[in-house]
Amino acid sequence: MPAVLLTGMSGAGKSAALLALARRGYRVVDTDAGDWNEWVQAPDGPDWVWRLDRLHALLDEVGSAPLVLAGCRSNQGALYPRLRAVVLLTAPLPVLLARVQHRENPYGRTAEDRARIAEHVAWVEPLLRRSATLVLDTARLSVAQVADQVEALLRDDGLVGAPQV
Repeated sequence: MPAVLLTGMSGAGKSAALLALARRGYRVVDTDAGDWNEWVQAPDGPDWVWRLDRLHALLDEVGSAPLVLAGCRSNQGALYPRLRAVVLLTAPLPVLLARVQHRENPYGRTAEDRARIAEHVAWVEPLLRRSATLVLDTARLSVAQVADQVEALLRDDGLVGAPQV
């Protein structure tokens, strides 16, 4: 089954890309919503991680149908062997911060949230970049262009290998 993960920082365009792909008829799952996550106690403190049991069950359930997941969690690498591609959506920090100010999701509107986003851009995004199959700058591409590139990954068997773990 061709499954692709859209990952990146808050404001990078994951939700917008999911919406565009859903309009094109693809099954999409926003892992920020619903029961896909749980708090665990990590060595450096509490961590909001994916419920891997539920995501593996989802991947088993969809069979050969294309699926696009969106999210960014510290344990997402555990799913990489099951994915056709990991697409990092990125944009310059000022663009991300402007976007989170004017969206439905309230995360990013407080000074504390914006500071956390800046911190994540500095140390999480480089980690994501190293394991990404494809990096798309959403400040330079329209939502439709991002959806086009993800759709190409879903259609072309063998276009890319599994992401690096």
